[in-house]
Amino acid sequence: MKTIILAGGVGTRLWPLSREYFPKQFIPMEGKSLFQKTCDRARKFSREDEIWVVTNEIHQYLVRNQMEDMGYGVPEGHILAEPEQKNTLPAIAWALQEIRKEDKAATAVVFPSDHLLGDVAIDQIKAAEPLSKKYLVTFGVKPSSPHSGYGYIKPGKALPVGFVVEQFREKPDKKTAAIYLKNGYLWNSGIFLLSIPVFFRELKKYQRGLFAAFNGNKVPDFGKLDATSIDYGLLEPSKMVAVVPLDADWSDLGTFAALYQINPHDDEGNVGMAEYLSARDNYVHAPGKHVGMIGVDNLVVVDTADALLICDSRQTEQVKTLVHRFKEKNDQITRFHRQVHRPWGSYTILEELKGHKIKRVTVKPGQKLSLQLHHHRSEHWVVASGTAEVQLDGETILLRQGESTFVRSGVQHRLKNPGVIPLEVIEVQLGEYLQEDDIVRFEDDYGRK
Repeated sequence: MKTIILAGGVGTRLWPLSREYFPKQFIPMEGKSLFQKTCDRARKFSREDEIWVVTNEIHQYLVRNQMEDMGYGVPEGHILAEPEQKNTLPAIAWALQEIRKEDKAATAVVFPSDHLLGDVAIDQIKAAEPLSKKYLVTFGVKPSSPHSGYGYIKPGKALPVGFVVEQFREKPDKKTAAIYLKNGYLWNSGIFLLSIPVFFRELKKYQRGLFAAFNGNKVPDFGKLDATSIDYGLLEPSKMVAVVPLDADWSDLGTFAALYQINPHDDEGNVGMAEYLSARDNYVHAPGKHVGMIGVDNLVVVDTADALLICDSRQTEQVKTLVHRFKEKNDQITRFHRQVHRPWGSYTILEELKGHKIKRVTVKPGQKLSLQLHHHRSEHWVVASGTAEVQLDGETILLRQGESTFVRSGVQHRLKNPGVIPLEVIEVQLGEYLQEDDIVRFEDDYGRK
């Protein structure tokens, strides 16, 4: 069995922990990110060379780096980076097109990368493989409450394993969800089991444009594809869909309310997120800052180095509305943390004022930044640890701990770590414009423009 992991979401309802350039699936939680935990789950179904990950261009190196950090091999072509996000149906169709090149009759289990799922579900999913030879198979979680944040599936005629799907329902209000619960509906988990022949047969019936786009060996022009989910675009119109109940712990961790539910509480009913997320990444508390509250109840309080969220715990679904308002103002607070991950490592903004910015730049062993120049800023680099190989205006020099160099605006330059330990550089930027789009790349190992 093959495995497809969908890792292209941005997790807006978990802002400010989740940002566009470092969304919730990649945030370390108790030692591993949700994406890494999904990779571990995938290994229970597939070998490393049978796992495909669909993500987008800005996250492809997060995917690769986190897999390599776990010691996983990443076969060439198994990380599929979408140039544009087009929802789940094109993403799944692309992965199955690639799998079909190796095995035209393969079956693949599809996992979102940002869910928690109990191990007991593994055998339940494997048991459904015979059903996938005839049906598009989805999995429904037995509800524990009338949740209004999930879609629902109504089971119909019983099958040897699972049921024919009678109806899909979008996220209901609380009253309707209670009725669904009473009538045996299941939560829509977003997990699927798809055989290539059945998937493309149904895709040809109900999505001829997508079938034509992915019925070959070439990557289609994503700009011309319709954005549609597999539920709306394929499962709802198809008459050949089965649902298999999962009697297992499951959460999509879509809101802070969901995080609250799955974590241990103290004697006063509180959950401390600082203990939940890895302390080394500084996503929760800025150093030396404390938040005190008196006489309040049922609040979500998320304090990061550059953003503070205070929200009624009954309104956590609305965080995405707040994020949308920031985006309308082109506010970068929804896109980046103070620590920004790059293919070659990361940088952390230590201070930013008019006319200057101070960063800590971390370059992984053997990696290098692009050959580039800036029109509006100069940079002063000081090596804090490791060894830096600096290409500056056509010349190459080595800098060791405590040594520095100055990069004038308009001069081509490049930074590389030739050593075996991480390179740490303190970078002071000076100029009238210090945004990240003031960059002209001439050479880049990662194909960035």
